[in-house]
Amino acid sequence: MSFTEGDKFSYDGDFHLTELINSINTGIWEYNIVTKDVKWSSGFYTLLGYDAGDIPSSYDFFFENLLYYEDKPVFLKSINKHLQDPTETVLIRLLTKRSGYRWFESTVRKWGDKTEPKITGSIVDVHNFKLLELQANRNDFLFKETIKIAKIGGWEIDVRSMTLALTREAYDIFELQDKVKLSIEEAVSFFEPQYRQAMSSAIDNIVKYSQPFDLELLFRTAKNNQIWLRAKGVAVIDEYGKCVTARCIFQNIDYIKKKELDVQNAVNLLSDQNKRLQNFAYIVSHNLRSHTGNLQFMVNLHEQTDIGDDKKEIFSHIRSISDSLKTTIDHLSEIVKIQTEIGKERKRLDFETTFKNVLLVLENDIERANAVVEYNFNKCPDVNYIPAYLESIFQNLLTNSLKYRSSDRKPVIKCSSSREGTNTYLYFQDNGLGIDMERYGDSVFGMYKTFHQNPEAKGIGLFITRNQVEALGGTISIESKVNEGTKFTIKLV
Repeated sequence: MSFTEGDKFSYDGDFHLTELINSINTGIWEYNIVTKDVKWSSGFYTLLGYDAGDIPSSYDFFFENLLYYEDKPVFLKSINKHLQDPTETVLIRLLTKRSGYRWFESTVRKWGDKTEPKITGSIVDVHNFKLLELQANRNDFLFKETIKIAKIGGWEIDVRSMTLALTREAYDIFELQDKVKLSIEEAVSFFEPQYRQAMSSAIDNIVKYSQPFDLELLFRTAKNNQIWLRAKGVAVIDEYGKCVTARCIFQNIDYIKKKELDVQNAVNLLSDQNKRLQNFAYIVSHNLRSHTGNLQFMVNLHEQTDIGDDKKEIFSHIRSISDSLKTTIDHLSEIVKIQTEIGKERKRLDFETTFKNVLLVLENDIERANAVVEYNFNKCPDVNYIPAYLESIFQNLLTNSLKYRSSDRKPVIKCSSSREGTNTYLYFQDNGLGIDMERYGDSVFGMYKTFHQNPEAKGIGLFITRNQVEALGGTISIESKVNEGTKFTIKLV
């Protein structure tokens, strides 16, 4: 084989071989190590989009103008390496005439004798294949990154062996090393107790009946972190329609779920506050109208009466109505004050210290009732709360127990606290008269609602207490039986 015209291959004995080399979709080149001469086949020019003569056939031009600068090291390494080693293929980018840089597969091989060593190589256009590879790698990268961002882990159950396999991301959700092997039962045990049955049933149904599932469950990781998970599964079936593999995902939805719960709690709180506002507006309208109507009637009667004794009696009624009106306005002002104090600074309050202060205030009432007051705040000694609210809650509930004590037994009042997770609870219990919950359960915390013939009862204490507790996002509930006693449970938030 020899070169003619400075850039094309020819073959002295076979014209057809020369035509074949120059026409295939491959570029052939030759480099003389001694003379530095370079020869390119017609296919070499064609692959780059040039005609012979458009560009000089030289090592310097190829290296400085055609070869992409980042690919120079790998190309040089392939040339130097193949002076001793067998043929190896590398990928390089070459500048074409009209398509910019394209990917080529370059093969290099040494030949010739010691006096005239030469290197022969070929280039094949693999640009489209390389783009597909890059796109596939990019898609794989995006898929993996999406999985990480979405916090999704995959898991699979082989129905024949009932064995479980987890992806790396699933192990991350479990907060376990991927060397740890889990059985199905062990994996289910990571769910909180109240959700395990739902997960077990979902697995049984998908294995037996190919039923898909989509659940939101509370989960506790190996590092004792509690999170919300979405568990979703589908069945892979055989030709008989039976499940052979259950393919599922776990997704960490803790942030979204907690936001959803917060929104729902806010909606519920807003709904409750709206109901209380409507009730408050009704109370204001009803009570003030009643007082003002009575007052107006007595004033008119006073003006129409000339008898002195009658005037005095009517005026005493006016004074009584006026005092009652003032009391009502004071009560309403107290309710309004609750809303204005919500923004006050909370403080770390010791339950026992606050409770003892209230006991001192009610000391005479307690002695007069011969009541026994017991308290135990060891399970939760303190709380972050508005001082005035906590004192009011203690005072109103203690006063309520004293007012509605039973005359048949010695009053015993118990107060305690506990902490469950992040929640703080107060408990008030007495052995008093109790309330018929079936009859009065819906109106226990209503304003001016009383259920016993007690002249001291005003029906305002529990109403105020409920408003104070719920104004800060807490709850108060009641359990009571007639002639046995009453228990209040308050969640402080």
